[in-house]
Amino acid sequence: MNPYGKKNTAGVVWELIEPTADELGYKLWNVEYVREGADMYLRVTIDSDEGISIDDCERMTRAIDPILDEADPIEDSYYLEVSSPGVERVLVTDEHYALMAGVEVELKLFRAENGATSVRGILVGRDADSVTVTTPDGEVRVPRANVAKASTVYDWSEDMKK
Repeated sequence: MNPYGKKNTAGVVWELIEPTADELGYKLWNVEYVREGADMYLRVTIDSDEGISIDDCERMTRAIDPILDEADPIEDSYYLEVSSPGVERVLVTDEHYALMAGVEVELKLFRAENGATSVRGILVGRDADSVTVTTPDGEVRVPRANVAKASTVYDWSEDMKK
């Protein structure tokens, strides 16, 4: 389900390529169209229950490249990148929030709340108005409109101990 709307470039691309991702057995996790320096990047993130390999990324790239060329939804030149969501995943859709309930997340805020520009805690969930996390200081509800970016947090120190 396209979380961006039909007028947003990422949303247009999402709708063009989601059927192909489904056909190939992938879940479309995210689509971003961003500027980095002088270059534009179309970043497509895919996932599956088995995980994503470099071969999966190549397969998806080859499948969507002709679709994007034919539909030509982006006038300017850009680099196409296809990847997995990784262990620190950006949460975009309601499904992402539901899947990641109980996991540690960081919410980056547009405007500081109580002097903080981010909130870190265990994700309780997201509703129509807010995102709720449990922090060491208790439950915190952040208005959805103030969440600039939400992503899972992976505890790398635990991996280093292994």
